[in-house]
Amino acid sequence: MDLTKPVLGIESSCDETAAAVLAPDGRILSELVLSQIADHAPWGGVVPEIAARAHLAALPQLVAEALRQAGLGYADLGAIAATAGPGLIGGLLVGTGFAKGAAIASGKPYLAINHLEAHALTARLPGLSGAQPEFPYLLLLLSGGHSQCVVVEGVGRYHKLGSTLDDAVGEAFDKTAKLLGLPYPGGPSLEALAREGNATAYPLPRPLLHRAGCDFSFSGLKTAVAQLVAAQGVGALPRQLAADVAASFQAAVTDILADRLENAFLARPDASAVIIAGGVASNTAIRTRLDAVCAARGKTLIAPPLRLCTDNAVMVAWAGIERLNAGLTDPLTAPCKPRWPLESL
Repeated sequence: MDLTKPVLGIESSCDETAAAVLAPDGRILSELVLSQIADHAPWGGVVPEIAARAHLAALPQLVAEALRQAGLGYADLGAIAATAGPGLIGGLLVGTGFAKGAAIASGKPYLAINHLEAHALTARLPGLSGAQPEFPYLLLLLSGGHSQCVVVEGVGRYHKLGSTLDDAVGEAFDKTAKLLGLPYPGGPSLEALAREGNATAYPLPRPLLHRAGCDFSFSGLKTAVAQLVAAQGVGALPRQLAADVAASFQAAVTDILADRLENAFLARPDASAVIIAGGVASNTAIRTRLDAVCAARGKTLIAPPLRLCTDNAVMVAWAGIERLNAGLTDPLTAPCKPRWPLESL
């Protein structure tokens, strides 16, 4: 195990095929992401079989280009890291299969990366947000598949304070966007429309607001929007009405997240900072509100650059470096895990 050489990261857990090469000190030598939005847009969501086939077709050329841009070959690498879960099994098999084959051919160590841990450790990437946050810190993981509040105690050490009881927050965004007739991907489309609307136009519910704990619930909010839209009758919604619904929905989600974060501070006042990650972490209104909550507590909110909020291989390579530095590698028999809770690491 050579800690002085760069690490190749591969991400293929959902609908982005990505490869990146990072130096041992975290410098990004190359990063590439190939989005599959155009492939899935006609279906209004991610189709697992289409995603897996797209990963299979794109990954070899993408990795070759990432190495070329970094000016390296496999012999120059210290290890090869790939997302092994959680995620769609087809994509995970493609990415880990490629990584294992490359590890065998080049004689390099293999690292099976937990996708959630990669998000959790992104904020420690040098140069991203000034000084690296000290353990422990809080993680709000907000994506289409996950809504979790986690204490990051150290590499491989996580304590879950709460998670969603039903829909993930990104899923709620996407489903609400679809109700409003917005194009896929729904989250960014809804955020853009919400800027035109009145956030107080509709008093939508805030599930679990002011309740103890850090669990989330969004299905009731989504159902309230569905009933509101259904009451308008058949046909496209007037744009201003749709904008008001979008803004009211976004305000409700923001209130819920702020409330859960306040409870997380009560549970772990020793947390050095708060990290938000996942696709929903790119939402400007949510970032602004959570930043205010943190400032009131004398804490720092660290939000990765937008490109590192969504699925990417930089975070996978960095998680690999963190694990290597902790003396951790994985056998080539390490399986893919479509479900792989952080706290099980």
